[in-house]
This record gives sequence, structure tokens and C-alpha cells, in this order.
Amino acid sequence: MIERHGTLFVVSAPSGAGKTTLCRAMRLRLPELAYSVSVTTRPPRAGELDGVDF
Repeated sequence: MIERHGTLFVVSAPSGAGKTTLCRAMRLRLPELAYSVSVTTRPPRAGELDGVDF
């Protein structure tokens, strides 16, 4: 039998729709939430850190 360890929420929307704003607001209200770093094949943007921002 598989144990239940939590609930997965997927936040998906076009660029500029407010995904990051929503996730930050949720983490302020619910600090027990974990955040998964996105995976991408694009090169890092200025100021982005590998394993933190992408």
C-alpha cells in the first residue's frame, strides 16, 4: 500500500500571469509548503542561480 505524504499543487500559467507572486503569497501564509525548483533547458537569466531559480 502506498502512503500518502502530502498534496501536490501545480501552478501553470503564461509568463507574467503571477505564478511567482501566488507561490510567494502561499508560502507566507503556509510556511510548511515546499517549493520545487523548475527544470528548463534554457540558459540562466541574469541574476538566476542554478538550483534556486531554475
